[in-house]
Amino acid sequence: MGLISGLYEWKLKNSIKDGEVPEHIVLALSETDLLADNDFSKLRSFVSWCREFDINMVTIYVSIIDVDVELSKKICEKLSEEIPAVFYKIINNINVITRWNNKIKMAEGEGLRLDISLGYSGKYELTRAIKEIMKKVENKALNPEDINEDIIESHLLFRFEPDLVIRAGGKRLMDFLIWQAVYSELYFTDVNWLDFRKVDFMRAIRDFQKRQRRFGK
Repeated sequence: MGLISGLYEWKLKNSIKDGEVPEHIVLALSETDLLADNDFSKLRSFVSWCREFDINMVTIYVSIIDVDVELSKKICEKLSEEIPAVFYKIINNINVITRWNNKIKMAEGEGLRLDISLGYSGKYELTRAIKEIMKKVENKALNPEDINEDIIESHLLFRFEPDLVIRAGGKRLMDFLIWQAVYSELYFTDVNWLDFRKVDFMRAIRDFQKRQRRFGK
């Protein structure tokens, strides 16, 4: 690292420390992004940066190409075993969810919470929630007139609304947390995932701090 870039990073880090950091960050990746990071070292670095800046919750979403159901399922099972092992030495509270899970398997631990979502799209989550609500209506356990935003949210798998969603190397938002992220701040960067550096992460945090959040108002 050169002197000028080192000074810039130091100044950026100090400016972030003086501001409010997001409580919950979502990192949206494609399957090809993850496969390029074959030893998941970039993921490990990202989570370490979040912990350094006192982020309380991190959700990593990886879209899985749904070409063949059995193949997608095998990919998710393989990643479910390999990815958490990368983080065990730096974090204990790790939770993994795939499309074939009915609920998040909670891991006990304090400090930073890490949720890893593999192929669990927002459309699928909403569809699943609507089906559960319809079943309750059919069984007369729920009156149709009582269905509101709170009822829908109570049937969603992910109950946390992210403050900041980071999409590295992409121009479009992925199909994830489409209900929960309606008021989230979105940050897109042209930097590919493998080239994503700590300074890029800090720029995303600093950009978040400069924004005036309106929450839809």
